[in-house]
Formats: sequence, C-alpha cells, structure tokens
Amino acid sequence: MRSENTPFRGGPLDGRVLPILTGPTGHPPKWYEVPVPAHDGRPATVHTYRRDPAGYTKRLGLQRGWVYVYAPDGRERREIRWPWQKPAAARPKSENGAAAPSE
Repeated sequence: MRSENTPFRGGPLDGRVLPILTGPTGHPPKWYEVPVPAHDGRPATVHTYRRDPAGYTKRLGLQRGWVYVYAPDGRERREIRWPWQKPAAARPKSENGAAAPSE
C-alpha cells in the first residue's frame, strides 16, 4: 500500500507529519482518529482530525495535497440526502428538536 506524508494542524499532533496510508483512490481517509488510553480506569480519549485541502497552486488552481485539521467536537454527523426528500428547513421538527425522519 502507498502512504502519503500528511501534516497535522491543531490538537495534540500539531506540527507533526505522519505517513498515512492512502485508499484505492490515492487519497488518505476523510477522518483520522487517534485513541489515547487513560491510565486511571476511565475510558480512552479519542482525538479526531478532519482531512482538508492543503492549498492550491497559483497558476492552474491544482490542489497541493492534504492536511488534517483537529476537530474537537468529533466527527460531524451526516445524514443521507436523497433528491426526492424535502429540504431540511421544510421538514417538521420532533419533540427533541431534531428533524423528524421522512417516510
């Protein structure tokens, strides 16, 4: 498997460059999680990093690679959006404030 040296920004890995394995498309994973074990019996802490573009070239606007940015809130929750569903603003809200699932 191929790996790519990827820099990290923010969090406990700030400034480090680690070799990250790339997938079949040649890109590193969208999210990178670093588990940190706790020594006093508490559950392990997981630091999460989100993949962002590292920048773009001036002349052609090509992407220069990837960088992992610290996400203190963890992974973003995403739901599948089908073309035939109503927009999120038009869907009724449930009792707990979340959008009710559509039928």
